[in-house]
Amino acid sequence: MIAVIQRVSQASVTIDNEVKGQIGTGFLVLLGITHADTREDVEWLSRKIVGMRIFNDADDKMNLDLAAVDGSILLISQFTLHASTRKGNRPSFIEAARPDVAIPLYEAMIAQLTADLGKPVETGQFGADMKVSLLNDGPVTIIIDSQNRV
Repeated sequence: MIAVIQRVSQASVTIDNEVKGQIGTGFLVLLGITHADTREDVEWLSRKIVGMRIFNDADDKMNLDLAAVDGSILLISQFTLHASTRKGNRPSFIEAARPDVAIPLYEAMIAQLTADLGKPVETGQFGADMKVSLLNDGPVTIIIDSQNRV
């Protein structure tokens, strides 16, 4: 499971010209799920995301987590994070999980992040054509792969 975490001042997702989810200060999280991912990956990655200390403290050092800044999360599913570009110029998405595996894990991630954060998580819609808008703060972008926990 890959998460691209972007620290934002605001972010929103629009589907069919209607805003589906939006946040102020917090994280826009792009989530890619592969066929090897499990509920254990969901739990581990959720704790990492919620505990990520990348907001500035009074000394202007990245030292604060979401709770300290009353931040929110906008979670967007993105299978293209598992693109393989080894051969040719057309990416292969063979490592991305099929919907029968990915949807339950995506829904589990929503529930886990909500529990770990202590408030509802805003989302897009799995498999939809989404327009994501954000104001990246910093910019600060962190990539976490649950398969690289060592």
